[in-house]
Amino acid sequence: MVEMRAFQDAVGAWASGGPGGAAEELAGRLGVRTAVLLEGLSDLAAVEALAERRGRDLAAEGVCVVAMGGAMSVGRYADLLGPAGLGLRLTGLCDERERPFFDRALERAGTPRRDVFVCAADLEDELIRALGTATVEEIVAAEGDLRPWQTFLHQPAHAGSPRHRQLRRFLGTKKGRKIRYGRLLVEALAPQQVPAPLDDLFASL
Repeated sequence: MVEMRAFQDAVGAWASGGPGGAAEELAGRLGVRTAVLLEGLSDLAAVEALAERRGRDLAAEGVCVVAMGGAMSVGRYADLLGPAGLGLRLTGLCDERERPFFDRALERAGTPRRDVFVCAADLEDELIRALGTATVEEIVAAEGDLRPWQTFLHQPAHAGSPRHRQLRRFLGTKKGRKIRYGRLLVEALAPQQVPAPLDDLFASL
């Protein structure tokens, strides 16, 4: 896992304009065969949490999960990691509104678009719907976030919105909260509750 983290860091530095030698060397040494392209760190936390729950060691399977820092970076990552770069199989998870970025990037990279799995709004929304709002509110309370949640609900901008949408917005109101709850919500899922995009992603790995 430590070496796979080093590979993730090397890929991030490469995508930011640095040299690619370290990423190439680590990919060969670790036997990396697949890169899972994710928009951000909250998605990464959710994917890693589900891997742990299912007893899967993705690093040992040659699977690297990459948080790109936004869907607009997918073209750069696909070029570096796909057939024209390190030659890895590419798969991923994205929001419906970001799908065009993924489609264009994967088509240009010469890799199948069918291997990208799409969330209707985003992964947090999928998880909230899967668990139900009452369960998510229980998790929020157990995490000590009940008071800020209640404060959020009293803000006029959020009044009248459906509960699942209010919870989704709440998770994004504080730095690091989406990442923390990405893991927590996955850990609370029953096996049959795993949202289809996330379940399909794992089935493809």
